[in-house]
Amino acid sequence: MPELPEVETIKCGITPHLIKQTIQHVIVRQRQLRWPIAADLHRTIAGQTIQAITRRSKYLIVKLSKDYLIIHLGMSGRLQIVPTHTPYQKHDHVDFKFANHCLRYHDPRRFGAIVWTDHDPKQHPLLSTLGVEPLTDAFNADYLYTHAQRSKSPIKNLLMNAKIVVGIGNIYAAESLFLSNIHPLCSSKQLSHTQCQQLVSAAKQTLLAAIAAGGTTLKDFYNGEGKPGYFQQALQVYGRDGQACVRCKSRLEKLILQQRSTVYCPSCQN
Repeated sequence: MPELPEVETIKCGITPHLIKQTIQHVIVRQRQLRWPIAADLHRTIAGQTIQAITRRSKYLIVKLSKDYLIIHLGMSGRLQIVPTHTPYQKHDHVDFKFANHCLRYHDPRRFGAIVWTDHDPKQHPLLSTLGVEPLTDAFNADYLYTHAQRSKSPIKNLLMNAKIVVGIGNIYAAESLFLSNIHPLCSSKQLSHTQCQQLVSAAKQTLLAAIAAGGTTLKDFYNGEGKPGYFQQALQVYGRDGQACVRCKSRLEKLILQQRSTVYCPSCQN
């Protein structure tokens, strides 16, 4: 699933092509995504101009002249800028056509979403209960320590709880915990304030590095220009179970948390 760095990469990639551009036509080939696309979407937003594109968690918010689109890429969604008359392929479900190009939504598994709203999108049910953004000052040691002291869950689960902090998915949680020498099964309540500071710093460092590398491409992720990310080349634990730790050369091990695989170093993270 695209996580925060991948969504941020896509946002930065498509924005220069779309700001101040007027939607001339919308073609919806498949309405049945995670939630059905509004039947009158093409009539509602055609003729509107894109004013801004922002990100909240793993959602893209497209501000139009009159209202908003909220877009989520699900597990395999992709947004790509293509020439206007590019033939569509299987799983190319939606085209937003502009004067000189097209924004195309591709989603083989159809777990993504394109939601229209004429209200403040941050008050929409999809966004209203989300936690703080991890790359802002609101995500700090005091904040994490306070929530950790209230939690009964392992720290990796807490780090992936979008009601506390958004956008830190499985890949980046595992990498952040390794960078801060914290075992993924460590009880959140057992973390010291110093460890929370280390973990916050590690998470920010990991996310920023991933954004700089264009995200992580494992299977389906490609940016707005159809290019893969390269952060997978820098992964230190994720997907490396059974291999040698990059620091101590111990054999990395894997466990399952919330039905997600987690790789860690039993020596460095104890």
